[in-house]
Amino acid sequence: MAQGVIRQTEAHWALQGAVSDLAMTVPESIRQMIEQQSDQLSLAEQQVLEAASVAGIEFSAAAAAAGIEAEVGSVEEWCEGLARRHLFLRSTGVSEWPDATVAARYGFLHALQQQMWYERVPAGRRSTLHRRIGEREAQAYGERAGEIAAELAVHFERGRDYRRAVSYLEQAAQNATQRCAYRETVSHLSKGLALLKTLPDTPERIQHELRLHLTLGAPLMASQGWAAPEVGASYAQARVLCQQVGEPPELFPVLYGLWVFHYTRAELQKAQELAEQLLALAQSSQDAVLRMEAHHTLGNTLHRLGALTAARAHLEQGITLYDPQQHSGHTALYGLDDGVAGLGYTALVLWNLGYPDQALQRTHEMLTLARELAHPLILAWALTSAAWHYQFRREGPLTQEQAEAGMALCTAQGFTQLLAVGTILRGWALAVQGEGAAGLAQMRQGMAACRGTGAEITRPRYLAMLAEAYGNAGQATEGLALLAEALTVAQSTGERFYEAECYRLKGELVLKANIQYPKSTGDMLRRPDSSRGRRCSNPHVEAEECFRQAIASARCQGAKSLELRAVLSLSRLWQSQGQKEEARQLLAEIYGWFTEGFDTADLQEAKALLAELA
Repeated sequence: MAQGVIRQTEAHWALQGAVSDLAMTVPESIRQMIEQQSDQLSLAEQQVLEAASVAGIEFSAAAAAAGIEAEVGSVEEWCEGLARRHLFLRSTGVSEWPDATVAARYGFLHALQQQMWYERVPAGRRSTLHRRIGEREAQAYGERAGEIAAELAVHFERGRDYRRAVSYLEQAAQNATQRCAYRETVSHLSKGLALLKTLPDTPERIQHELRLHLTLGAPLMASQGWAAPEVGASYAQARVLCQQVGEPPELFPVLYGLWVFHYTRAELQKAQELAEQLLALAQSSQDAVLRMEAHHTLGNTLHRLGALTAARAHLEQGITLYDPQQHSGHTALYGLDDGVAGLGYTALVLWNLGYPDQALQRTHEMLTLARELAHPLILAWALTSAAWHYQFRREGPLTQEQAEAGMALCTAQGFTQLLAVGTILRGWALAVQGEGAAGLAQMRQGMAACRGTGAEITRPRYLAMLAEAYGNAGQATEGLALLAEALTVAQSTGERFYEAECYRLKGELVLKANIQYPKSTGDMLRRPDSSRGRRCSNPHVEAEECFRQAIASARCQGAKSLELRAVLSLSRLWQSQGQKEEARQLLAEIYGWFTEGFDTADLQEAKALLAELA
């Protein structure tokens, strides 16, 4: 209050400024009061309080005793006397360490008092106290020292024993990762890397730095997104360190991390090079685990490039190598579980290839495995992937249900990128269920948040989904502009797997934008073409050209489900122009190819249209 940090208004207390700007400073009036109370203490009591302030706001008398090299019993007497007089301390029970040390436990009455006493300790003595207390606690905990790794890291850092501080920071990071506290993990590892720079430049230090960078990658991905600049920088530095020490075993996960980074940024040529490099490394090592990871990376990259048959082969080969008992611990190193990820990506590829029932089965298997593993990040990814699958199937309510479940988990855990993707999917689901304005707003919000993490992968599809929503809302011109952008991005990045749908939607929106014009194919009409800025022919002619491009693209990729949609659009156009037999023959051919999925929306619409055309 004295510093103006908080102020009372008529209704409540208000914070002035941001929480992040606050500094823990002792107000002068309280400082003077503490000084007056301190003058009443004996030298021994003052030394105990100095050591106690170093030990923490709550502390064991044994820790304070180690700091001033006194008997535990004497320190307990001094602390008990202070607590009885209500001077600075209060009794909080008993502490027992693993080495059977039992001592009374005390706490400062207020954090400001602990801070004041801490500031009174000269820098050199403070460092000594930290080191003594850290050594005593590490000795007491022995093999269980990792349980208090964060506390020990602070003592050894401030005690200027940086080597031990780094070791305990690494252990503290592992503890945080096990709790899925990824931001805390990043904080520990970043501090450890900074402290490593103070140590001599030896091969051991380089190896330790490599290990910390490798450990840092996955929590950075979880908390900041797979394409965050920090992710790329950490793995790039790890790659440099690998070159300095030769070709260590860590090279594979380092290259994997770089693949994730470039893949998520839609730098697919670089991603393919890394995936092929990973597969070569895995095959030369004859390691089934590495081969599983490599097949996953190459299959996923080929999927985005539109090579669906090859992608399916690699992904399914990876699934056959997966063992949940053996591989369940790989999340900390690779960021995701490859069994879950492999099933999820295989489901999307199978749907594209025209096997909706098999795709749905893989989705169910993915969700079951993710729930069995019970890891928040894996489950959040699986729920989001399931939402993608239902979006492919055009099932709005199920898309919304899975997206919202994933978003709730992402919000609780701080999974930034997955939350953004879930927001896009939820927005699409709202839009197709009649809540156009809310859906469009959410989709734009999610897309902006996704790009804010550095992610560019799937952008053509996001733009196509948004364009579809604009078209359904009666804003076809805006949708056409988005589709032009989507096709440009796909051409630039090589992410072609959704190209056919972009062309199909463009044809549909061309028709919607020109619904006021007559349907005669002989008329030449003038209108601004949103994608090329030129005068064009009858919109029906242009739409037919778009549908033919969509069919050609889908056939080139073997994407039977997208080919069916494009053929449906062209058949409807021909039906409206009286070309019923041509429409029936074209639609019957693609419909006859399918052997499953006859309960899906696309195949049901195809069946109904065939009946009309007959």
